[in-house]
Amino acid sequence: MLVIEWTSKEGWGDPGIIPYQELRLDPAVCALQYASSCFEGMKAYKDRDGGLRLFRPEKNMARLNSSSARLALPTFDSDAVIALISELCNLESRFVPSERGYSLYLRPTIIGTESGLGVGPPSSALLYVIASPSGPFWATGFKAIQLEATDSVRAWPGGVGDKKVGANYAPCVLPQREAALNGSQQNLWLFGEEEFLTEVGSMNLFVAMKDKDSGRKQLITAPLDGTILEGVTRDSVLTLARERLNDWDVIERKLTMGELAEAADEGRLLEVFGSGTAVIISPVRSIFWKRTQRFIPCGLPEDEESGPVAKAMFDWILSIQHGDEEHPWR
Repeated sequence: MLVIEWTSKEGWGDPGIIPYQELRLDPAVCALQYASSCFEGMKAYKDRDGGLRLFRPEKNMARLNSSSARLALPTFDSDAVIALISELCNLESRFVPSERGYSLYLRPTIIGTESGLGVGPPSSALLYVIASPSGPFWATGFKAIQLEATDSVRAWPGGVGDKKVGANYAPCVLPQREAALNGSQQNLWLFGEEEFLTEVGSMNLFVAMKDKDSGRKQLITAPLDGTILEGVTRDSVLTLARERLNDWDVIERKLTMGELAEAADEGRLLEVFGSGTAVIISPVRSIFWKRTQRFIPCGLPEDEESGPVAKAMFDWILSIQHGDEEHPWR
């Protein structure tokens, strides 16, 4: 694991790559008392020649710096930390799987380590990175999932919904457990009386549908309004869609649950999928709308597990990650 300590007096200390071990923390540290913590999720891949590749790490570092600053934790030099993470991956290269779709999952984390029960900017912190070999997120493979459109709220304007802070995740566990008990794999987070679609579990959400008036095909995702995470995979999907999906309109706008249901009822809903580091792309078969107690089919034939857009995005991104396609994102 990679560890770097920070203090307000000395700044960042010397980095170290040490054997994986427990952290020694005072019970009163602010990370435990006040959730003074943020993190990232990223992956290292092996290409066909055995070389190691990180996928758009500069985006993860920018987001970690943004999250850390929001919590009054220290920021850092992104290029320097990327170089250190690369060194860690090279040292642990034997743990990077070579199979397609497998990777070394990396978890950069920053925690406040100042001890005391007062609330304020911490005078000490720790940046560390742990790693673990990982396979496909779903044990069932690339298959469509069911969502539950919950009445719980994940984030709100003026909050930290666009930051990857630890405090965003624990409150989501109970609604997720309730969704699982009802047969769904993930929650669909809605917001406001309009029931705007925001995110899926810890993924961004994409909806492919035909416009009601023009009939044009549209790929829609929620805008970056401060309530959703600025996903690296989300940005990748948007960029690839604008470059490669001819005759599609790629749109960032608010979309309501009512609009989604209407599109499904009128046969205009083509497909729905989530995007994120862990899953890459996760197709959606149906959504259980908790308020209305109805299931909304998401355009997939019964004998298919993915729509063409979701499958294309999955294949394109995976090819870039493993180096099968030369791309600037290497």
